[in-house]
Amino acid sequence: MKRKIILVTGGAGYIGSHMVRLLLKKDFDVVVFDSLENGSKEAIKRLRAEKPSSKLYFVQGDIRKKEDVESAFKKYKIDAIIHFAAYLEAGESMYKPLKYFENNVNGTVNLISVALSHGVKKIIASSTAAVYGDKNKNPVKEDGNISPENYYGLSKYMVEQILMTSVVEGLQSIRFRYFNAAGNSKDSYIGLFKKNPSNIIPRIIQYAIGKRDDFMLFGDDYGTKDGTCIRDYIDVNDLAEAHLLGLKKLFSLKDDEKYTDVFNLGTGKGTSNLELIKIIKKISKIDFNYKTVERRKGDASVSVADSTKAFKVLGWKAKVPIEKTIEEVLQWNKKI
Repeated sequence: MKRKIILVTGGAGYIGSHMVRLLLKKDFDVVVFDSLENGSKEAIKRLRAEKPSSKLYFVQGDIRKKEDVESAFKKYKIDAIIHFAAYLEAGESMYKPLKYFENNVNGTVNLISVALSHGVKKIIASSTAAVYGDKNKNPVKEDGNISPENYYGLSKYMVEQILMTSVVEGLQSIRFRYFNAAGNSKDSYIGLFKKNPSNIIPRIIQYAIGKRDDFMLFGDDYGTKDGTCIRDYIDVNDLAEAHLLGLKKLFSLKDDEKYTDVFNLGTGKGTSNLELIKIIKKISKIDFNYKTVERRKGDASVSVADSTKAFKVLGWKAKVPIEKTIEEVLQWNKKI
């Protein structure tokens, strides 16, 4: 049987590189499409070195440029797409909304239109819990109120609508609404290569171990139990496993079957920023002070997932507890 070839946009990035590693371990061939604006050459280098016999191809390109996307489909016989490529800084999106619409929305239109023109009709796309905003009872289900607090969340919901309506043109799609991705590979082989990450867990850890000069806690006046934001932290390895199950679902469909669905990916457990700091202090055995500043525009106060649907339909459930995730991020940041 022919090995399936999966196109992974943003495959040199944080979540994308973990996905690529899992696909290679499961004997898929992989085409990584990445502009390297935020992706890492080192991630690709390590993935190739780990399993030299595997077929890992790389196309440097920008999803905003249709000709770049076209080049990947002309060169490789792609069977399905996992789409990670996007800008994802919620705070920045409040000041540069057009940047997010051009890349996240227009880029996805380019990707889908080129894919369909080459007969590729299966796609898994990353969405976000940011589509829900701050008007839902938590844990939130997929049918919760859609009211993004920031333009990043809005851009992702626009992408969801494009995927939903493209079913009439034969596209079969799964939309995964991630909550807060965290962690790295269990063996510290790959992880978040950014020296100045926006993710709160590595920022705190880098500050604690002396790899950054400061850490600022954004807001302590939210209507939560301790006044700080509450988030659902989902391990990146659990996220990758969900996509593998999503591929299995898409490949089980008949070619003419109309299908699109959406799933939350989270643990169902919320951790406040102050609780996060306490856990990191305990695991690292390092005490530290930090600055508290005003809240950022566009931050929801609470965001926790109900991922029951993903378990019922795909058989997926988060397995990695936040303490284990933090241990692995600590080891990674000591190493890099």
